Amino acid sequence: MDWIHSIIIAIVEGLTEYLPISSTAHMIFTTNLLGVSEDDFVKMFQIAIQFGAILAVVVLYHRKFLNFNNFRFYLKLIYAVIPALILGYLFNDKIEAVLERPVPIAIVLVLGGLVLLFIDRYFQNPKILSEQEISNKQAVIIGFWQCLAMMPGTSRSAASIIGGMQQGLSRKAAAEFSFFLAVPTMAVATAYSVFLKKWGESGLRGYELITQSSQHWYSFCIGNLVAFVVAMLAIKLFIGMIQKFGFKFWGWYRIIVGALLLAYYTL
Repeated sequence: MDWIHSIIIAIVEGLTEYLPISSTAHMIFTTNLLGVSEDDFVKMFQIAIQFGAILAVVVLYHRKFLNFNNFRFYLKLIYAVIPALILGYLFNDKIEAVLERPVPIAIVLVLGGLVLLFIDRYFQNPKILSEQEISNKQAVIIGFWQCLAMMPGTSRSAASIIGGMQQGLSRKAAAEFSFFLAVPTMAVATAYSVFLKKWGESGLRGYELITQSSQHWYSFCIGNLVAFVVAMLAIKLFIGMIQKFGFKFWGWYRIIVGALLLAYYTL
């Protein structure tokens, strides 16, 4: 993978991480369509560039994340992220096995799109308009909804937003809490992939793969920078779009993209 490939994949990550369309699926298919060989570094890179997307949320919502007197905010995130940490640890190997099979991921894209077509109609009377009104119990329930995204193609953003709306949150409040929850969730996943996980037959950890060559180091740094900038723009765009148009647009997008990918990989 050269630096141009890393920029393209990072743009895809930044655009899709906080949209309900599955960043994992888009990066896998982009990598495949670019003809990039999915070696250990590429697999690790697709997780590690989430760090840039994480920083985008922290910067945009810095008043919340850097307000250390707001203990209840941090406590909600801790409660909400626990289900993903436990289930992610238990099913990590099975999840990786699915990542190598594009057809199931494309099918999940289509099925998730069908759900988004009707989600606005189903949840029409929100009672919670801001993160401050979310209880610890509701945070945990949203955290369990987020776990549905362990199936690649589901979308962590879509699962947690739907979970939030099921708990009575408005579209904007559900989307923003999904952004907040992404920070600890992806921070743990990124740290694990870079510092703890041993990749492939070589048994190298992520940071060893990054420092293995100057090309890897440049790709890692450029990828995170691009993901950061693009995610900043995508978050602002998404909030505006869901307030005006809801989720139907993203539902049709998933259905069309999923159908095209199914045709590409099966015909």
